[in-house]
Amino acid sequence: MTVMPIIIRKKRLSRSLAGDILLFGLLALVGCFMALPLVFVISNAFKPINEILKFPPDFFVRNPTLTNFYDLYHLLAGSWVPFTRYIYNTFFIAIVGTAGHVIIASMAAYPLAKRKFPGKTFLFTVVVMSLMFSATVTQITNYMTMSWLGFLDTHWAVIIPAIGSSLGLYLMKQYMEQIPDALLEAAEIDGCSEFRMFWSIVMPIVKPAWLTLIIFSFQGLWGAGGTAGSMFIYSEQLKTLDYAFAQILQGGIIRTGPSMAATLLMLIVPIVIFVISQSSVIQTMSTSGMKD
Repeated sequence: MTVMPIIIRKKRLSRSLAGDILLFGLLALVGCFMALPLVFVISNAFKPINEILKFPPDFFVRNPTLTNFYDLYHLLAGSWVPFTRYIYNTFFIAIVGTAGHVIIASMAAYPLAKRKFPGKTFLFTVVVMSLMFSATVTQITNYMTMSWLGFLDTHWAVIIPAIGSSLGLYLMKQYMEQIPDALLEAAEIDGCSEFRMFWSIVMPIVKPAWLTLIIFSFQGLWGAGGTAGSMFIYSEQLKTLDYAFAQILQGGIIRTGPSMAATLLMLIVPIVIFVISQSSVIQTMSTSGMKD
């Protein structure tokens, strides 16, 4: 019996070396252009007041200083509400709202993606249409709803609307549709309950999707205190970091330096979370709209 040798041929790319270099250069140029705002924020945070007020402004700092951060510390230390209280409020809203949004969106997306029931198409159409409305359009409705529930002037007035956001439901549903039905049918034959299929099989598979959702939800809630928070929360003890930093600007042009330092501090946490999970974001965005 003659054994035919297996010939493995390498897939040849259609691009040339010159094309690869050109593509790399173009992507590097676009990446540098997109990074300019972040570099400018970092540079401004270390500028002395004379460089901040200079016109036209210098892009890079010439005489770096930590004075802006010292002034920011003293301004916050002089507040009658402890600075740690602002930090607690910010993290409580961001963490609880993010966790609730991921759990509720995932549980609602599972039957829409993998089960058949009357009205399924209509419900998903409503979800897609709700993505057309910005947060500004729904603020009055949310205010009336939170007032009716008695949540005004509490953290839940910001958390509950974030949990009910339709973006997470849409994202999770699109990603869950790629899970083979045969996998869930095999688990059902083995006696696996509906909740266990969702928690032990579906959720680990869609990990890139809910990691992406964590980033989007956390970033939205991290800076929600100055916008939605000012509409729903009135007590100073319940305000968040971005509200406290915004009050620094009320002191006039002399507080421009501390406000630059505050802007940088507010950006650090979301950027760190994104850098840690950026691979999951790229994977989710590249596959959430694809179907087998």
